[in-house]
Amino acid sequence: MRARTALALGTGGGALALAAGAHIWAWHVEINRFTLREVALPILPPGTRTIRVLHISDIHLMPDQERKLAFLRHLSSLKPHLVIDTGDNIASAASIPPLLDALDPLLHRPGAFVMGSNDMFEPVPKNPLRYLLPDARPKGLSERTDFSLPVERLAEGLSAHGWKNLTNTRARIHLDGLEVQLVGVDDPHLDRDTMPPPDGASSAVGGPAVLRLGVAHAPYQRVLNAFVADGSDLILAGHTHGGQLGIPGVGAIVTNCDLPRQQAKGLSDWRGVPLHVSAGLGASPYSNVRFATPPEATLLTLRARAR
Repeated sequence: MRARTALALGTGGGALALAAGAHIWAWHVEINRFTLREVALPILPPGTRTIRVLHISDIHLMPDQERKLAFLRHLSSLKPHLVIDTGDNIASAASIPPLLDALDPLLHRPGAFVMGSNDMFEPVPKNPLRYLLPDARPKGLSERTDFSLPVERLAEGLSAHGWKNLTNTRARIHLDGLEVQLVGVDDPHLDRDTMPPPDGASSAVGGPAVLRLGVAHAPYQRVLNAFVADGSDLILAGHTHGGQLGIPGVGAIVTNCDLPRQQAKGLSDWRGVPLHVSAGLGASPYSNVRFATPPEATLLTLRARAR
């Protein structure tokens, strides 16, 4: 009996130590293990020069997060041709000045952005078990304009040097020999998305090559399907945090939307169109933790298709 008791205690102690180690790793190590992922994708028209697209998302910045700010400053050294920001940039109104300062070199490059719910509404403590519900979305926010965060001030700062605000609208960015046609929507997680009508303009015959991008914060299936129908060559989204808490060898437990778990982060295919979902750079300050899905930004190298 004594031997069995000792064995049970030993097993329990080992499990407790493992749990404590996982807790320390998730809360204090992995959440600060900022990573740059690189992806190559041959989707440009034949003969088009290679371009680098930097995809950032879900920064959820608090003003005292110096490691995160340092990583954001470092990203300018990549010298991307285009920057796409898929929202949830801040977790506090006080975060806007340090965010814009850290992004300043990138803001002077061609870019575009959409907003996420946490650019509009300040985060609050939540029961983490709610994310296991079939639909964990807050109710009644699609029409609200009493935002608790200064989203208009954030948008003004992001667009001050030319970044395009893609909130339920279209835009065009001209790179050397390439016209990037963008369509974006407001946050689908709050049911604020409205697919804008076609702009009616067409590129001139013999003009620059065209790349069509669909941009959203949350990759709900209805929005992805709309981008596919619209002719997008590449869809970019965030929101999922890559599951935030993953199981090694299994992956994401949830996506916080109706996207399949196996597509919670990285490059995949949606009805024949490349879909890139960023696992993002942060998390809510009330659940600032990650496991098996480190915070990330992605540099997508887009090359010409074979003739």
